[in-house]
Amino acid sequence: MWSLKLMRVVWPAFLSACVLELVVFAMVDPHDLHWGGQALPLSRQGVYTLSFFVFWAISVGSNALTALLCTPPVEVNICGPAGGERPEGCPQR
Repeated sequence: MWSLKLMRVVWPAFLSACVLELVVFAMVDPHDLHWGGQALPLSRQGVYTLSFFVFWAISVGSNALTALLCTPPVEVNICGPAGGERPEGCPQR
């Protein structure tokens, strides 16, 4: 169950990171990038790789927040407030 939920977040994030990588580096040359007034000490491939993982992490965060906000209240509150109405396996208070 968790692997399915994880893939629903990670796979679209991977695809969006791919598209974002293509769009950004169609307009920006990695050798033109500077950090703190100095050129980045990475090769082009290093910049592409690092930026892809940054884009992917941001997309995963966005998709995870969306998945969390779209979770129905029944799934979040599955154990219910009262001890007698709780399904089997819920901890008692």
